[in-house]
Amino acid sequence: MTIPLFLVDSGHDDAPMASEQIESGRIGWIMTLPEGVRRHAFGSMRLAAGDELQISDGHGLRINATVVDERSGDVCVESFVKEEPPLVRLALVQALAKNGHDEQAIDVSTQIGVDDVYPWQSERAIARWKDGRTDRKWRATLAAATEQSRRAMMPDLHDCLSGKQLIALCRRACVRGSLVVVLHQDATLGWDEVEARVRGVLERSLGDGAARSIYVVVGPEGGISGAEVDALKDAGAEVCVLGRNILRASTAGPVALSLLSRELGRFS
Repeated sequence: MTIPLFLVDSGHDDAPMASEQIESGRIGWIMTLPEGVRRHAFGSMRLAAGDELQISDGHGLRINATVVDERSGDVCVESFVKEEPPLVRLALVQALAKNGHDEQAIDVSTQIGVDDVYPWQSERAIARWKDGRTDRKWRATLAAATEQSRRAMMPDLHDCLSGKQLIALCRRACVRGSLVVVLHQDATLGWDEVEARVRGVLERSLGDGAARSIYVVVGPEGGISGAEVDALKDAGAEVCVLGRNILRASTAGPVALSLLSRELGRFS
């Protein structure tokens, strides 16, 4: 069985102790898992004494541990590593979509390796963002996909963007040498040209050590409006067509991110 990974909130009671132990470089200490993780690990997954598991804070910390007592939720820390964030980050700007297609998109994108997720209230989006409700659902989706894919870094979920905010983000990104890619079925720019630009971003970051991002902008079921496309293009975005077939709002982002991950060397 693949060793399961569980996210532990940095606000958990044992977090201060864990931080002190990790900073000291010590191993072999006992950590008590929070109740929610216990239910999942020992109730749903039936882990027992002697079984291996991994624990992460979602910010790069990966702890390898062994179950000591499933009743108390105690595990013994065997080793740990702090993974560094990528130099070139992958970001998904996902328009809100009905029937859960937006949540499907961020779920699969997390498994692929997206680093940042931006909800977008586009002109043609039927779904509406509700603070305190939609953000909880999206965060829960990201957390579950992070655990499922055994990632030590959970994607950062940003505030929902309006059209004007997306344009401002696009302008800032382009000024800093990042790349914004808008997926649109009527574009003339091909994917090969996008990949050439991606290689340029990677070479610049490797050369000067500055972190940059590649943003993939995906519209809702009805597509991105002409006015939105024009505004993004004027702000410096590259508008491209992904392929001959028209993909769903739940599929376009993950497909693009898969191709970008390969180009950035994340898939070996």
